[in-house]
Amino acid sequence: MPTPVYTVLFDLDGTFLDTAPDLIGALNKLRAEEGLDKIAEKLMRPHVSNGSIAIIENGFNITAEDEPFERLKVRFLKIYEDNIAELTRPFPGMEDVVSTLEQNNIPWGIVTNKPGWLTEPLLEALSLTERCGCIVSSDTLPEKKPHPAPLLHGCKLAGGDPTLCVYVGDAERDIEAGRRAGMKTLIAKYGYISEQDQIDKWQADDTINHPAEILEWLHEQSILTIELTP
Repeated sequence: MPTPVYTVLFDLDGTFLDTAPDLIGALNKLRAEEGLDKIAEKLMRPHVSNGSIAIIENGFNITAEDEPFERLKVRFLKIYEDNIAELTRPFPGMEDVVSTLEQNNIPWGIVTNKPGWLTEPLLEALSLTERCGCIVSSDTLPEKKPHPAPLLHGCKLAGGDPTLCVYVGDAERDIEAGRRAGMKTLIAKYGYISEQDQIDKWQADDTINHPAEILEWLHEQSILTIELTP
């Protein structure tokens, strides 16, 4: 029997990439078109992981049932699509994480609730597509997180075993999906977590304050056996 391969999967927005500058930038361009002042990034960052609906609702103080919502969402997504990788970058330290995983033959991939028509151009613009063992978006399957199917699909594409996989995310649905898939789960506390999020109730296996702590966790689990530089 071949030796099982350990796999590391990441949520995208707020875990692997800091997409907030471009998403909030698109919101503020739309607000300017609507004759409104800019909204501070620090006020919107906690909403970014929840997608365009949350961004529009909180950015314009409306609900999805209000008349202007759909028009604003469509325009917001167009502005974002046209400026998708202006300021977005991997979180500091994430490049070292994935480079170390690659050097140690540990596959990694992305499982996100971002639609494929945004996910794929973004990863391509950042030269990450060919490095990913899998890219699973919200429309890859009929189900999306917190359903476990996207994570199970991603693990299969990456050649891994769900019981030998860790999923890193910054939202409750990420941890729920990982747990339901039978994976280990890590909460990215550096991500888009609000003061209202009760992460101690998410039942994750651990939390990390910085991407580098992913490598430390893998080392503690005897998954990554190289010596890490302090």
